[in-house]
Amino acid sequence: MLNFTRKPRYDYNDLLEIVRLLRSAEGCPWDRVQTHQSIRRGLLEEAYEAAEAIDTEDAALLREELGDVLMQVVFHADIEKDAGRFTMDDVCDGVVKKLLFRHPHVFGDGRAETADTVPASWDELKRQEKGQKTTADALDAVARSLPGLWRAEKIQKKAADAGFDWRDVSGALDKLDEETGELRQAVETGGDVAGELGDVLFAAVKVGRFCGIDPEDAIAGTCEKFIRRFRVMEQEAARQGRALHDMTLEEMTALWNGAKERS
Repeated sequence: MLNFTRKPRYDYNDLLEIVRLLRSAEGCPWDRVQTHQSIRRGLLEEAYEAAEAIDTEDAALLREELGDVLMQVVFHADIEKDAGRFTMDDVCDGVVKKLLFRHPHVFGDGRAETADTVPASWDELKRQEKGQKTTADALDAVARSLPGLWRAEKIQKKAADAGFDWRDVSGALDKLDEETGELRQAVETGGDVAGELGDVLFAAVKVGRFCGIDPEDAIAGTCEKFIRRFRVMEQEAARQGRALHDMTLEEMTALWNGAKERS
């Protein structure tokens, strides 16, 4: 049995130590063989679970989920410590230096009178820090692991900062109509449906940007609305003594329209 001092309350250093012990030769066989790739999904899932705690304004759950996210960070850093490339102290050192560099209006001679002026300065400093000489460099640096709609939004914003954007939402809406027509044509003629569908989604994100709508929030809301209406439709079918799979599409559509009116 490994020696780990039990106490009423643990701190950051205890977390570092317990992860080190779990990954040691005397620790847990599963923890010992994990790699960055094998636990990559876990990091994403824990981040999303923390986001859900934020959305539900559940402070107790948020505390728990932030702990899970932190554990993932420490685990990845411990893998690198064993490989001799960096430690958790190096991670902390790097992020503190980044915050100092990107906040000259707080720690230097820069100025930012309002919160609205900070993002533009942040983006410019980030480009300097990353050595991004062109807007294309900045577009290419947007993480490919982001959810697709968020990535599209970030790419569009950086292009817009360079002046490449519609003057107002009408141009974006016209483009969405154009792309929808091209998607229809691709479906009907056996063309590049995947490419045209991507263009439609990209154009829809652009409309959302002009309207100040987060595309991931929008699709999440639509998913919840669909589930809610489908439940009502299914319940109405059951009230009639029927199952959906025994109904015609026309009958289900009538129930769906009724569900739309009630939810």
